[in-house]
Amino acid sequence: MKWLWRILGGLLLALVVAFFVLRVPDTDPDAMYAKYGAPPSRMLAIDGDRRIHVRDEGPRDAPVIILLHGSNSDLHTWQKWVDELKLDYRVIRYDQRGHGLTGPAPDGNYELDGFISDIDAVTDALNVGRFTLVGNSMGGAIAMGYAIAHPERLDGLVLVDAGGAPIEREGSGNLAFRLAGSPVIGDAMSQLLPRSLVAKSLSQSVSNQQVVTPEAVDRYWELARYPGNRAATRKRFSTPRKSFAAEAVAKVHVPTLVMWGEEDALIPFDAARWYMAQLPNATLASYPGIGHIPMEEAPERSVTDLEVWLSEVLASKDTTVDGTAS
Repeated sequence: MKWLWRILGGLLLALVVAFFVLRVPDTDPDAMYAKYGAPPSRMLAIDGDRRIHVRDEGPRDAPVIILLHGSNSDLHTWQKWVDELKLDYRVIRYDQRGHGLTGPAPDGNYELDGFISDIDAVTDALNVGRFTLVGNSMGGAIAMGYAIAHPERLDGLVLVDAGGAPIEREGSGNLAFRLAGSPVIGDAMSQLLPRSLVAKSLSQSVSNQQVVTPEAVDRYWELARYPGNRAATRKRFSTPRKSFAAEAVAKVHVPTLVMWGEEDALIPFDAARWYMAQLPNATLASYPGIGHIPMEEAPERSVTDLEVWLSEVLASKDTTVDGTAS
């Protein structure tokens, strides 16, 4: 039996050594600020010493659009939209808690209420009253939650392949997300986090593979390793997922645009149908041949659809009951 214990001990030692040899270190904050935090970025002070990485662009007197990125993403995912929208709108986007240059939340809260509170904190700090709220994936679920809690602040709501619908995904989905949800394997992989895993995860999320560029993979990989973000991701994935009740969504009369890639492998198109069935004031824009992030995979088509819809929504708010301009 002694030889068996020696073999097991040797294997354990080899695994420990391999873990520390293969472990990928955190990125350097200063290097990340230099690479991803150049103007128009700023670190917005909220809640005392807390800072959130924000970009606030476009005319200050224009209607406001706030963009919420998805899980393990960052504010750069909206760049192609922003290039167009900032000509006519004030466009605000930020790295959400546990993501990008914002880093982990001091209170360790990665439940829906924590993300919703950040929307109020950012808009209050930037002196924003009413706005259109746009969210992709996890950001879409946060946007929906905010609309349920604070519909009076919204001109419009845009759900881009949004989470939160009680729809089960078919198939294997995203490899990195599956691993992150595994208690033991997820802990180990969050420390190892090979670049190849990030590349595969991004590739599995989209149908238009042209967006899987070396620069995009580097950004996801480097910001995932920003100090504290990996621990935040593990805590976020260990938080039980909750779906919205149909009756809660049905009470939201805010004009809503539901935008969805028909080939989304993460949140299937059935979720778009569910939102359309519940929301009383919704319009659908769907994209054949597109996956989970239409604003990157089909930026021209999707931003045009958003601009047309938004112009109609805002025009209706500027019209009185008898049809004359207010």
